[in-house]
Amino acid sequence: MKKGLGLVLSILMVFVLAACGGNSETSTGSAQEGEGNPETIRIGFQKGNTLHILKSRGNLDKALEEQNIKIEWIELATGGALLEALNTDNIDFGHAADANAVFAQASGMPLVYVASESPNPEGLAIIVHEDANIKTAADLKGKTIAIGKGWNSHYLLMKALQKEGLSTQDVEFAYVKDASEGRAAFESKRVDALGFWDPFLAVLEDDISPKTLFNGDGFTNNRTYYFTTEAFSNEHSDVIKTILEELDKSDEWANENKKELAKMLSDALGIPVEALETTVNRRTYGVQEITDSVVAEQQDIADTFHNEGLIDQDISVSDMVTLNPEWFPESIK
Repeated sequence: MKKGLGLVLSILMVFVLAACGGNSETSTGSAQEGEGNPETIRIGFQKGNTLHILKSRGNLDKALEEQNIKIEWIELATGGALLEALNTDNIDFGHAADANAVFAQASGMPLVYVASESPNPEGLAIIVHEDANIKTAADLKGKTIAIGKGWNSHYLLMKALQKEGLSTQDVEFAYVKDASEGRAAFESKRVDALGFWDPFLAVLEDDISPKTLFNGDGFTNNRTYYFTTEAFSNEHSDVIKTILEELDKSDEWANENKKELAKMLSDALGIPVEALETTVNRRTYGVQEITDSVVAEQQDIADTFHNEGLIDQDISVSDMVTLNPEWFPESIK
């Protein structure tokens, strides 16, 4: 009886050990699969910007297809909407303008800065009517300016006024919600000046020939930044590297083929090709690492909006910038 019981126990022990071994192997396999590449990545883009060009070129889709990764391209209307999509885990990677980023951080959104596009200071400006007796930023004192609250051009205006020893208390604002409302206020001459940006700026220049009072040169670099989520940045450095590498190639193509680029963007945006030629010709495309000086640019935007009362609290941009050398291909370093 004891011998029979011992045999049964021995057989049961073999099955238990086998089962434990099987579970261990399955766990290890799952962990390895979790650490691998995702099947699909979701990239948010805004029409007319660099990720739109990358999407249209198709080179990133091909590069990631070799890694068995598909891309879901998600169009978003604004940089603010794109950063909210990142915050709610509806996209994995995207881009937004400098002012969008500081407002998002101030609202409590966790941001992971990945890289920057090259400066584009000529891509925004404060314009006045062609016949206006306004020659410098100092001449804006007492004048009414159409601008979007918290726009890049709002920051540009504040920096230009500061240089003249003025503040926003010295001008009147007619706040507008979008480009069409700003243009309508300016064309009707309900305002003396307008803060505008490309490609809408280029369209307006072609249509009515306003006078450019000043652009971003010397005041703001007007950058676009690339962002991802914390989870994606921690788990998929190799995918981020591929994205930046293909972005760099796409930007190089854009710089060398500006007529073709203008035609492509004109077809996509429904904007006259002449205005798009102006837009792309006053811009140099290129991916850049985020340096201390670039962080300082962002910090000044945040501080300026905070001092103006548009942001409720002090924020530290550097808290969101921890660059991983593994993200950057040799072409960008």
